[in-house]
Amino acid sequence: MKIPQLLILLLTILVHAGDGFPTDRERRDKHASWDDVNVVAHGLLQLGQGLKEHVDKTKAQMRDVNGKLKVFNSTAAELERKQQEQGEALKAQSKEAGERYRLLTELAEEVKLRVGEVERHTEDNKSRMDRLEEVLTEPTLDSNGSEHERFSFIQRLMVSQNRRIDQLVEKIQQQQDKLEKQSLHLQALQSKVAHKRVKSHRRRDEGMALRGEAEHIQGLPRDCHDLFVRGQRASGVYTIQPENSQPFNALCQMASDGGWTVIQKRQDGSQNFDQLWENYKKGFGSLDGEFWLGLDSIHSLSKQGQYVLQVELSDEAGQQQAARYKFQLDGENNLFALHLEQESSSGAQEKSLTPEASGLPFSTADRDNDLTADINCAELLSGGWWFSSCGGSNLNGKYPRHAGQRRRQKSRRQAMFWSVTPGQSGSLRTTLLKIAPASMKQ
Repeated sequence: MKIPQLLILLLTILVHAGDGFPTDRERRDKHASWDDVNVVAHGLLQLGQGLKEHVDKTKAQMRDVNGKLKVFNSTAAELERKQQEQGEALKAQSKEAGERYRLLTELAEEVKLRVGEVERHTEDNKSRMDRLEEVLTEPTLDSNGSEHERFSFIQRLMVSQNRRIDQLVEKIQQQQDKLEKQSLHLQALQSKVAHKRVKSHRRRDEGMALRGEAEHIQGLPRDCHDLFVRGQRASGVYTIQPENSQPFNALCQMASDGGWTVIQKRQDGSQNFDQLWENYKKGFGSLDGEFWLGLDSIHSLSKQGQYVLQVELSDEAGQQQAARYKFQLDGENNLFALHLEQESSSGAQEKSLTPEASGLPFSTADRDNDLTADINCAELLSGGWWFSSCGGSNLNGKYPRHAGQRRRQKSRRQAMFWSVTPGQSGSLRTTLLKIAPASMKQ
């Protein structure tokens, strides 16, 4: 009885042990799963290798483009320098040609005078010869001695007249030779000037083509500092195009540390700054004189990154002040709110534009966005500005014509003003607001 029971127990153990080992199908499924993992891993490795090759190829292309841009910039600068030299040479040659033409004209006038003088002498000699013929044909009752003296006098007179005529003819010939030489020299100069003018125009066209190709590759500068980075060092009006914005003209002020984009300038009162919202939004004035760049354009610059604002002022006594802030301007949805953070100062009273005033919306006579409930500060003070309670500052107010006008005004702050500082002798005469990237070397 014990042996069958042992056999049954052994069989049961073998069956359970057999269930614990995987079957052939399970082993095949497991191997198939590992094969799929290997295929996926291999595909990921190939994808990573492809991405690495693409990045390396893109870096090489960027280096090649940068090298070409440097060559274009140097070539354009060299062509501009040569063009300036050619222009100076052409001016000098044109001046020389004009001087020679003036001398040629004077010589021609002198020749005309000499010819007239010869003609007068010829007429004089003819009249004298006629008189001599009359004398010779008159019957004479004088003696032989008097006849001999008369003939001797006539001979000497004729010899003298002939000698003078010969001298005049020789001088005329000399003047004609000089005139011909001057004419030939003038023609040669005119030919040289025309040839150099053609070469200068050709080089100018080549330079413009190179600059156009470089601009096509590189695109318009995003602000005046970008223009400075590309090698431009001359201040003036340039076309810029901030990111995701339309291009527009701006006044660039180049300094040793970089390029500043001027957003407001006042110097003589030639532009009326008492404008409405739409004009302040689009901008007004002349970039060659007084102007406001426009809130839309200022916002398109500001949204590219962190910028700094520099305020430069001078009063009627010639005293100058300056202040610098970290700067950001919101869009029209937020009423072009101004955000400032004090950065540095060189003497200006900054509490008119301190961080306490940060976040103020822009306000005009037709868009009363100031913080005063019962007063329209823009209408009261004139011009659009970031008003809080009609105080602090307004650099877009009326331009003071003279001291008497300021006394006649109901309030001094109807004119453009900045909070009065100790030692400030009078009202402001010039203002300049300009911005640049905060990353610019300070």
